[in-house]
Amino acid sequence: MDRLRQRADFLAVANGARVNSPAFVLQSRLRDDLGPVRIGFTVTKKNGNAPERNRIRRRLRELVKRLDPVSMQPHHDYVLVGRRDALSRDFTTMLDDLRIAFTKPARHTAKGQVGGRGPKPNPRPGPAASRKPD
Repeated sequence: MDRLRQRADFLAVANGARVNSPAFVLQSRLRDDLGPVRIGFTVTKKNGNAPERNRIRRRLRELVKRLDPVSMQPHHDYVLVGRRDALSRDFTTMLDDLRIAFTKPARHTAKGQVGGRGPKPNPRPGPAASRKPD
């Protein structure tokens, strides 16, 4: 298992499927190549100061180390996005959540799909639509 380190890889996985948990969000994406499973970790600044974010990231890395690699699908990239609850949640509970997240059918939220984060339609017409034809 390798680590994701390039920003472009993280952005590609962000457009893939995701599974939510109280302590983290698991994002996944099938790759076209035959390389090994890769996993990345990220924690945003809204989750606390640097020591708290580092603690969340360390807990997520330890979860992946203790997880059976067979549960991960081959030729996939995964990103674990840490949440604030990862600081206070019981470690064994988080491990169970991660096992469930890898077996649960993922909710696909790619851009352009139903429920995705695509552009919202404009509810009111613009100034060009309100003009009378000549």
